[in-house]
Amino acid sequence: MRQFAVIGLGRFGSSVARTLYNLGYDVLGIDSSEEKTQAMVDSVTHAVTADGTDEHTLKALGIRNFDVVIVSIGQDIQASILVTLILKELGVKHVVAKAQNDLHGKVLYKIGADRVVFPERDMGMRVAHNLVSSNILDYIELAPDFSIVEVAAVPEWYNKTLRELNMRTKYGLNVMAIKNNGNINISPKADDVVGEGDILIVIGSNDDIKKIEKLGEK
Repeated sequence: MRQFAVIGLGRFGSSVARTLYNLGYDVLGIDSSEEKTQAMVDSVTHAVTADGTDEHTLKALGIRNFDVVIVSIGQDIQASILVTLILKELGVKHVVAKAQNDLHGKVLYKIGADRVVFPERDMGMRVAHNLVSSNILDYIELAPDFSIVEVAAVPEWYNKTLRELNMRTKYGLNVMAIKNNGNINISPKADDVVGEGDILIVIGSNDDIKKIEKLGEK
């Protein structure tokens, strides 16, 4: 079973830790605030009050043995950078770090973060897309002009095969998967039929994604 550690148990960190724990993973939560760690005692495997910027403490906690470590320190950008640097120097395989802004994100990547997330920006983007289009369920930006979206099938797609829909020609999008009632088809064929309630996971340029957003405009 994969093991996760979350350093920084603010709103974002506690949400990530709680979700991973509820999914059945071992989760270590670390924060310098005893109040925050106490609040998470029943929501993670272990909650420890400790200074995440202290290399010796992280070593003692066996941090290098965790498969993924999430750095979700709040407003202290310097501490966030220091912790990320220490984790990579200690040999942590995969470090995910939360960034406050683009410059912070660039620095985190420079010092070795494997993935950088922008929770406020990303959530704002998802909410905005869902507000303007009822068929856009989730939105993940891969690059400034390229994204993956979950899109609810619109009535005009019902009972048509992917070949008939011809998403690549019509919208410039590739269908990566189709979800239905909790089942997911991760390699859909041209003859697979799209039905009511289906969710298509598509990838393409943001300009092309706007074409399907208009189909579900509120």
